[in-house]
Amino acid sequence: MAALLAVVGPGVLAGLSDDDPAGITTYSILGAKYGYRLLWVLALSTAALIVFHELGARMGIVTGKGLLALVRERRGPRGATLALGALVVANLGTLSAEFAGVAAGFELLGGVTRYVSVPLAALGVSLLVLRGSFHRVEHVLLALTGVFVAYVLSGFLAHPDWTATARGLVVPGMPLTREAVLVAVATLGTTLAPWGLAFIQSYAVDKRLKIKDLRNERTDVIVGAVLTGVIGLFIVIACAATLHVRDIEINDAGDAARALQPLAGHLAATLFGFGFVGAALLAAAIVPLSTGYSVSEAFGAPADVNDSLREAPLFYATFVSMVIVAAALVLIPGAPLVPILFLSQALNAVLLLVLLPFMRRLALDPAVMGQHVIGPTSRVLTGVALALVALSVGALTVLSVP
Repeated sequence: MAALLAVVGPGVLAGLSDDDPAGITTYSILGAKYGYRLLWVLALSTAALIVFHELGARMGIVTGKGLLALVRERRGPRGATLALGALVVANLGTLSAEFAGVAAGFELLGGVTRYVSVPLAALGVSLLVLRGSFHRVEHVLLALTGVFVAYVLSGFLAHPDWTATARGLVVPGMPLTREAVLVAVATLGTTLAPWGLAFIQSYAVDKRLKIKDLRNERTDVIVGAVLTGVIGLFIVIACAATLHVRDIEINDAGDAARALQPLAGHLAATLFGFGFVGAALLAAAIVPLSTGYSVSEAFGAPADVNDSLREAPLFYATFVSMVIVAAALVLIPGAPLVPILFLSQALNAVLLLVLLPFMRRLALDPAVMGQHVIGPTSRVLTGVALALVALSVGALTVLSVP
């Protein structure tokens, strides 16, 4: 148990940060629109998350290098720069969505204007990383994951149909409509993000995990991914038990929280909003941290949370720049946040189709992984997960064309 607790961090943080405002919104719409029927998609998404997060953590531990460092090593500086450019733009859009989630959550809970909540959130996450040691940053972020309990409680308060929940998890079914397919694809896409893959590998390196930690880190990854799926499940069933049965349509998670109040009670709505703010703050700290790791790795610069500003200037400059630009975009009146989010998700989809096969090839290469190359079972699982992602991205591309 002591050995397991010593390695906890990369898997739990990378997994739970996927339950960000975009993910919560997707789960809310899924439950409100389709009830329990598409829960099997969430189960598949959780399985894919386990497969590739385990792969990322394994590569970080065995090679001692982050994902962009390996891209630079294998594809050269030009390949690393191209991948990094797309990743930074996509992460900036994602981070803008996180700060938009902070704004929406505080407005929902206490009527706090975004011109107060967003700057305070940006200052808070910046001070945490700039002034804290690695272990302090990790402890605060792990403590922040406790807010997700709010979604479990709101799910129980909604009094869901547990038989329908179990059926939805194991019996595939879907209306053959464009909208249903888009929601299913979005559910898969919101769990697997390039910034999450980059983060878990770089964070495992920064935590200085060793080969002997592989088994326990695999447990950390599985726990993080399963918790991510469980939280998504409770968000879906909370909306299915209250909104779907009354044919109430929503456009985002804020609508869901407001609609829950007269149906499941004020406490359920408040817990839903509280979880939304906590999820946004967690992701708002991790996305720029992932970007800082990636930029530093692409240029061969130091990237360690324990380093001082003088020792890792590029790492910290990237972190602060991402936070400032993303927060500023959210504060611009009439800023095109929806197009920004759409562009970031499109870039994420393209990057996944580049990064996932690259990661799989490296994991199969004895020159890189030595005796820790993935075995036959992992080869099949990563191949199936990759095919599922490719199919989903292809479907999303076809269905997005007017």
